[in-house]
Amino acid sequence: MDEVEVVVAHSERATLRVGDVFLKVDADQARIDVEVEAMSLAPVPTPEVLWHEPPALAIAALPGTTLGRLGGPSTGSPAAWAAAGATIRKLHDAPLPPRPGRAGRSITALVAELDEECEMLVTSGILPADLVTRNRQVAEAALRPWTPAFTHGDLQIAHVFVDGDEVTGIIDWSEAGQGDALYDLATFTLGHEEHLGDVIAGYGIDVDLDVIYAWWSLRSLLAVRWLIEHGFDPFAPGCEVDVLEAWM
Repeated sequence: MDEVEVVVAHSERATLRVGDVFLKVDADQARIDVEVEAMSLAPVPTPEVLWHEPPALAIAALPGTTLGRLGGPSTGSPAAWAAAGATIRKLHDAPLPPRPGRAGRSITALVAELDEECEMLVTSGILPADLVTRNRQVAEAALRPWTPAFTHGDLQIAHVFVDGDEVTGIIDWSEAGQGDALYDLATFTLGHEEHLGDVIAGYGIDVDLDVIYAWWSLRSLLAVRWLIEHGFDPFAPGCEVDVLEAWM
């Protein structure tokens, strides 16, 4: 262990890697508590918790590599994506955790947040009005009743590790809780539409694709300004703005 790698760092949280140990420091202790609890309840592979001392959490590295990242190529085979779909289904079928998660916001709260964000994106000049209006229309399909499931809440492909065609673990559970299962599927396939069929095949049941598309738009609309303010680039090729522009 001859160096410390900064995996991600912004004003809310930071993750460091030292050898085979990841150290997470979070300004919100509740997020760390949720993460520890969710990993203990989830019936899927998760990192080993080495120690938990507020405001930090130390976890062991997972074997394998991630399936890729938003804005980059997928490094996983179709079989690996299908295996991830099967693992996600196992999570969604598990007994519900005790509290709502990021994917469990009410329709009323989502509508208010989405409408406010759309207005700010246009008035601040971050995105053109026609792009925001079109994606707000697409997002409407996600705003419907859903049956609660055990959801991860931030199931980016960079959070899923595989070794060959086997899922070895899922990381970053701070947004986990009861929520809309299709939110997880949409988050996982955001920017990688070419693998949506593989994921659904592994998931094992038909899903409403219009809702998946709606969550792609909704999640991207809500993320753009936050990403900019925290030092990320949603305008990078293949990232959130490209997802929004695909509807134009």
